[in-house]
Amino acid sequence: MSAAQPSPPPVTSPSSMAITLQIVSIVFYTFIAFLCIGLPIAVVPGYVHEHLGFSPVIAGITVGAQYLATLLSRPLAGRVADSIGTKRAIIYGLSGIVVSGVMTLAATLLESVPDLALTILIIARVFLGIAQGLIGVGTISWCIGQVGSEHTAKAISWNGIASYGAIAIGAPVGVVMVDGLGFISLGVTLSILSLLALVLIRNKPSVPVVRGERMPFWSVFGRVAPFGLSLTLASIGYGTLTTFITLFYLSRGWNGAAYCLTVFGVCFILSRLIFINAIKRFGGFNAAIACMVIETVGLVMLWISPSTQFALIGAGLTGFGLSLVYPALGVEAIKQVPNSSRGAGLSAYAVFFDLALAIAGPIMGSIAIGLGYSSIFLCAAVLSVAGLALTICLSRRPRY
Repeated sequence: MSAAQPSPPPVTSPSSMAITLQIVSIVFYTFIAFLCIGLPIAVVPGYVHEHLGFSPVIAGITVGAQYLATLLSRPLAGRVADSIGTKRAIIYGLSGIVVSGVMTLAATLLESVPDLALTILIIARVFLGIAQGLIGVGTISWCIGQVGSEHTAKAISWNGIASYGAIAIGAPVGVVMVDGLGFISLGVTLSILSLLALVLIRNKPSVPVVRGERMPFWSVFGRVAPFGLSLTLASIGYGTLTTFITLFYLSRGWNGAAYCLTVFGVCFILSRLIFINAIKRFGGFNAAIACMVIETVGLVMLWISPSTQFALIGAGLTGFGLSLVYPALGVEAIKQVPNSSRGAGLSAYAVFFDLALAIAGPIMGSIAIGLGYSSIFLCAAVLSVAGLALTICLSRRPRY
């Protein structure tokens, strides 16, 4: 009888913790980018409205210019990530933040000429928006290429934790900075943070570019559009809260608007940390539907809030609800495109989130002028319900 052949050693896959650490090391650059976005988010509307003397609509347009720029640059961001590389996309994005910081500083130095200062500030926001698009697509695509497409939900979730966590930290820090050092400190800080990130990324190895046929962006766009439209309807609540919570508090004579953003961000992060595996367990559609219901309740609470405590609870529920909407619908959307066009798919899907943030400012600003600031949260809640209905319809579509 021949001796038994030894069995080959078992093939082990990276542990969940190892995968998470790989993802975190990449989405670190998302954290830096969104820290730069979060620092001015609670002070720019008030600065434009009260300091430079422009209307709430102009304040909304100034904030929305960043999101519109992100939206319009998405095709470029996807093309750069797919054809040149994910690391290069992030480097370009960080360079854009440097430019935005320098222009924000220039706007502050020229504030004695309000029209010129506003123009430069809007251009600075545009550069920040383009940078957001490049870094957002670059980091998620890099993560998926590093750990595999089966971890798409985890990659998108941790990218969101990095982004909203950075905003939760950056919003109150920005208020403290402006109160203590003036608006001039924002431009300086944005430039320094992004330059440091550029130094850190230099020696970090990227993943190779995925070879294969590239789908035209608009073909990819058509495939993910139904999922993206639902995302837009749900995400207008986020754009409304971040753009107008400061002016909403001022209209009520309340203090501490930045803490609403902090509570939103903390609840958002906690939801993703606690329920990060819910998408894989229950499916993208079911997770999105449950989260949209919670978000709607939070927006209604903001609409009827009689006190800051009630408003904080509403902001928390809104953040808790929105937490899994993006990755849940994103998992379903990315299934529609091949890996060689993953960057384009992520970009096309993200366009709809950008659209929500771009239109929230001017539309809700106009509604606030006519009906008051509380009414904008009711409008956002109605749109969230519309997104919920669309998601339910998508979940019932025949699958082939």
